[in-house]
Amino acid sequence: MKISAFSALRPVRDKVHLVATRPYYSYKKNVLKAKLEDNPFTFLHIINPEFGSEVKTKPNSKERFDLVQKQYQLFIEKGILIQETTPRLYLYRQTKGSQISMGIIGGASLQDYQDDIIKKHEATLTSRETMFTDYLEQVGYNAEPVLIAYADQNNIDQLIAQYAKQRPEYEFTTTDRITHELWVLSVENTNELQTAFESVPVAYIADGHHRSASSARLFQNRINTQQAVKNAGNFLAYFVPESHLTILEFNRLVKDLQGYSPTTFLHALSALGELKELTAAEKPRQEHEITLYIDHKWYCLSFLNYLIDENHPVVGLDSSLLTELILTPLLGITDLKTTERVTFLPGSEDLSMMEELINSNKFAVGFVLYPATFQQIKKVADHQLNMPPKSTYVEPKLRSGLTIYDINQ
Repeated sequence: MKISAFSALRPVRDKVHLVATRPYYSYKKNVLKAKLEDNPFTFLHIINPEFGSEVKTKPNSKERFDLVQKQYQLFIEKGILIQETTPRLYLYRQTKGSQISMGIIGGASLQDYQDDIIKKHEATLTSRETMFTDYLEQVGYNAEPVLIAYADQNNIDQLIAQYAKQRPEYEFTTTDRITHELWVLSVENTNELQTAFESVPVAYIADGHHRSASSARLFQNRINTQQAVKNAGNFLAYFVPESHLTILEFNRLVKDLQGYSPTTFLHALSALGELKELTAAEKPRQEHEITLYIDHKWYCLSFLNYLIDENHPVVGLDSSLLTELILTPLLGITDLKTTERVTFLPGSEDLSMMEELINSNKFAVGFVLYPATFQQIKKVADHQLNMPPKSTYVEPKLRSGLTIYDINQ
């Protein structure tokens, strides 16, 4: 596998904690507004260039992307962002409680992506892929790395441990109690790592399928139109060992019961396996078991064995079982990519949020899944299949604007 060094645009040291941000869509509207009002250095100002302006452009339009690019250039002109003078790789460690993820930020090869050396497990939505491709073409940079996992390698681990003995260039803790550290590796260390990664036979996209797919489409567009490819042959990625990932579930909230009452719906579920009432909110304790909240009560459903195809990489997944045995035949939900009747709740959220949303009558029922394993993800990718939408919620979640990859250099 090839990993490319690049000359990152990155925040100056004294402002990095102010610039780097979670993706804008992860903030509630009132929180996003407060951050834009109170912090002139946040990368959110680049993504939301019209904040405070009375003139508004259409979302995802060329005019909006032009403003994003101009705001990005303004951050450079003001000295908020600086550029590395020589191409490097970057060592990044994220610490969230006892969970530590440590890996390398660099350029992932789109040739490896096309050759299935970098494997995928999730189908992308054409509309989103097109939007991201237009965005990249217009603004010219990647600001949030795609998360790529590889099988743990002792030689790479040893190199990383050696480099981490030095003091990092950045070291800061954000308000979500996550500590971020970044080392700018020397040219010599960069070359060592690039050589070490050449022996990695395969890697897997853990998070960021739309970002990688849009980079691949832009790369092909430029080849087809005989434009200069330059850095467009790579995309920004964070390479981590598989053991540094945390795989959580994405739970489902459904707005209505498609004509069922809570009682008749529970009766229909009882035909699928053992249904037990619980005394309190609880996540599933094992695979092929789901818990659900309906009509102010929690239940656990264990699917009957004959309903489960353990040999198929996708059909045997709990996210597939929920769709094929409950959401589609009972609730009439046929396409999770397009339906407006289902909302997805990350497994990092407390189950009290699900209770609150259902108790307020915004939703009728909530389903909690047992998390998939990374081995299951790999099996799906190795068979060139796709998991159902929102099957996994993968951590670490990366900050935008920490290292920016200019695809036009």
